[in-house]
Amino acid sequence: LTFAYPDTPLFIANALLMLVIIYTIRKGIEVIARSGELLFIFMYVLAVAGFILIVSSGLIHFKNLQPILEEGLSPVLKVVFTQTLYFPFTEVIVFTMILPYLDNPKKAKVTMLCASGLSGINLIITMLINVSVLGVDLTARSQYPLLSTIESIQVANFLERLDVFFMLALIITIFFKICVLFYAAVIGTAHLFKVKSPSQLSYPLGLIVLFLSIAIASNLQEHNYEGLKVAMRVIHIPLLAIVPPFLLLVAFFKNRKKHGENTLN
Repeated sequence: LTFAYPDTPLFIANALLMLVIIYTIRKGIEVIARSGELLFIFMYVLAVAGFILIVSSGLIHFKNLQPILEEGLSPVLKVVFTQTLYFPFTEVIVFTMILPYLDNPKKAKVTMLCASGLSGINLIITMLINVSVLGVDLTARSQYPLLSTIESIQVANFLERLDVFFMLALIITIFFKICVLFYAAVIGTAHLFKVKSPSQLSYPLGLIVLFLSIAIASNLQEHNYEGLKVAMRVIHIPLLAIVPPFLLLVAFFKNRKKHGENTLN
């Protein structure tokens, strides 16, 4: 809304998206997965087309990438261990809510490792392109560096203003991220309160998410502050980086004890 539809009420945009997400959740995890298979291909077609257009426009300047590691590895490691490690990569823990419903759980480990690796590669390539096109200063100052990169595309003086590429990619990725997180919330709530039909919770929980999305921050600056500062300390680090390893440790000793008892018997 900040760059494409500034006059559209936030509630309307969020409500339309949540309606689609609630409908998808009610159809089950298989529908989410099959939608992902289809739109995954579409996303990569967009990415390849965008990359070809950027190269054709002559926008890439590799000099913008120099000097590489000007201040050494310490700034990179600082960002990794204070930000990137907790957001977005710790969010993959949400997929553990889906693992029990897989037809072939043995493939889950390889699939998740490959998916995490591919996500990292995509982020690296995107950032390299942004810095190559915009330079370090503009990339750091831009609210949406990828959008600024796409807006720079101009081929043969007629192919330009391809903001729709960014819009489509943004909507698709946000849709799937919220779908997976919301599905985990619905399943978790159903287990907690022993609800036999989890899909019944999609409407009330969807309304909660919708109204919280409006109330949690009054503007984009407040949203960024709460997401990168407050939520990082209150949610991401405790719930995504501390609790899961602790539960894994508990499960390890519990299974070890159970295995020992079975051996004695």
